[in-house]
Amino acid sequence: MRVEGVRPTAYESNRTGRSKPLVGLAGGVGSGKSSVAQILSELGAGVIDSDELSHQEINHPEVKETLSRWWGPGVLAPDGTIDRRKIGTIVFNDPVQRHKLEALLHPRIAVRRADQIAVYERQPRIKMIVLDSPLLYETDLDLLCDAVIFVDAPIEQRIARSEKTRNWPEGELRRREKLQQPLDMKRARADYTCENNSTLSDLRKQVERIFTQILAESGTL
Repeated sequence: MRVEGVRPTAYESNRTGRSKPLVGLAGGVGSGKSSVAQILSELGAGVIDSDELSHQEINHPEVKETLSRWWGPGVLAPDGTIDRRKIGTIVFNDPVQRHKLEALLHPRIAVRRADQIAVYERQPRIKMIVLDSPLLYETDLDLLCDAVIFVDAPIEQRIARSEKTRNWPEGELRRREKLQQPLDMKRARADYTCENNSTLSDLRKQVERIFTQILAESGTL
């Protein structure tokens, strides 16, 4: 169900120049947003991964020079790229430094995002544009979207996935999520919810249904 008054309708957004629905992905760490993004891509969506854009931008020569000046050459890995784990340790323990990094990166990432949206707009095979961003609500990206899909999963499963795939110590997921807006708020503000608590086949059925419904509501089906 659409949350009225939170963001413009697809029709209103299209009047600003877009012809395809722009959809945001939200959910907790380890909820399975990447799996949902992959399914959407297979269905014909163009997915923009904010983590990938951040990775590209943080290794831009100008950004690397700035980060090395702020925090010393120790933030560089042996191959000359930014050691994101070291940067993470700095910013997650210091809100001032985190905001400083965000102020540097977010405007640059926004330019890359806008460029990619324009590319997908020109591709006939792309039926929908998806923003996969861990900070969708924190950075107000949801206000640009015609709809938001919230990917939900039990906390136990999310912790297990994070400890396995990210090698996070116990308690790290909860600590990081305290720095973000509450999941209950994100879930309530989303237009659609995927319950990722069963099989991949079940998740795919939910995503296919939502994909079709969004296209139908936007008039692009």
